[in-house]
Amino acid sequence: MSDSILIKDGRVIDPGQGMDREADVLIVNGKISAVSSNLARSITRDCEIYSAKGLIVSPGLIDMHCHLRDPGIPEEETIASGTMSAAAGGFTAVACMANTNPVADTPSVIEYILSKASIEGLVSVMPIAAVTKGLKGEEIAEMGLLLDAGAVAFSDDGHPIMNAEVMRRALEYAKQFNAMIISHCEDINLSSGGVMNEGYTSTVLGLKGIPKVAEESMIERDCALAGQFNTKIHIAHVSTAGSVEIIRRAKDKGIKVTCETAPHYFTLTEGEVEGYNTNAKMNPPLRTEEDVKAIVKGLKDGTIDVIATDHAPHLIEEKKIEFKDAAFGIVGLETALPLVLTELVDTGVLTINKAIEKLTCNPAKVLSQKTGTFKVGYPGNVTIIDPKRSVTVDTRIFLSKSKNSPYEGWKLKGSAVATIVSGRLVMKDGKVLKGSLPKTPLPKFIDINK
Repeated sequence: MSDSILIKDGRVIDPGQGMDREADVLIVNGKISAVSSNLARSITRDCEIYSAKGLIVSPGLIDMHCHLRDPGIPEEETIASGTMSAAAGGFTAVACMANTNPVADTPSVIEYILSKASIEGLVSVMPIAAVTKGLKGEEIAEMGLLLDAGAVAFSDDGHPIMNAEVMRRALEYAKQFNAMIISHCEDINLSSGGVMNEGYTSTVLGLKGIPKVAEESMIERDCALAGQFNTKIHIAHVSTAGSVEIIRRAKDKGIKVTCETAPHYFTLTEGEVEGYNTNAKMNPPLRTEEDVKAIVKGLKDGTIDVIATDHAPHLIEEKKIEFKDAAFGIVGLETALPLVLTELVDTGVLTINKAIEKLTCNPAKVLSQKTGTFKVGYPGNVTIIDPKRSVTVDTRIFLSKSKNSPYEGWKLKGSAVATIVSGRLVMKDGKVLKGSLPKTPLPKFIDINK
């Protein structure tokens, strides 16, 4: 088996290096070796060859916010199924949140995740450890030990840190390690018991609402803390117009804040809840048309740095029940890229370069990872994209164990047609090659167009 592969004749877009041109990408021993024109003519070594004529060759997509439910709830998702879903969606790396069972607040849990990922994972798995022990918001976890074990960042996602003093100390502690805290901004005194956005629709449906200020007030607090104590912070799943404006102002002041949103916040409104559609129940909740427009504007002007999935798998039994009792969250790994291409790129909101930037080098920078770009020596992670390919969302064929998506039947344009992780093909045309890691030989020639 060759230790080299060549992806030839594609449109190589690497925002991390300002690259957008037709070129070949050479990967040797799982690492980027060269990016140049007509490399095939100078290749003397035995080499696997991939044709990407007419396609986009991007650094591997990175999802910096997902839930793999492992350890904890294998019925909903496992590292194996979650990474298969990621590969199908074009992601070469995922960062999984700490709200597992047991919580990822000790080195042993981080080591378990990494060990299992090395055996079962089709894409790279980057564990995010808890900020506080047990996600209780009281006692800060042993950040140094967790980083040594392999954690890439810290978050109590799903459990806001209500105590401002604890958040301050956590930010200062993380600063010592140049580590990032990802904040789930929600004032539970305002949101407790709420199940959707507070407003006209919640009143009509008779459902308790979650006011926008529950998110916005905590973002204001966390930005203020980061500014006061000169630390950095990343705000998760931004959903409101007010949140975007707070972050925009904070950036203008020089505060070290970055943020993300998810596709459902720029494609859906609270109207999806009508009919008590539990697949439209998430936290933060879907907001108004005004908020969607503000999220789109924030993506366009760069206020929002990253697009993440917030992939949150749930069993059908947790969704097909009364709305107020249904679980929060949707799956997103297999729909994220087509939604970005259709709703942002095809509409002219973002250039393809800016869209790829928010899915590759930007999340890599936030997490301080040497990936997300085609620099020589970096991991040979590649996503090959057909921007014209027609896609109809069919949850029945999702590789995630869970199917809780509000996008069933949506007709989209553009998707990943191949995913390559550390120089190995793990997905082609939506089909995951389960045996391709770690030691299954690839065919001598693969035409991605076929």
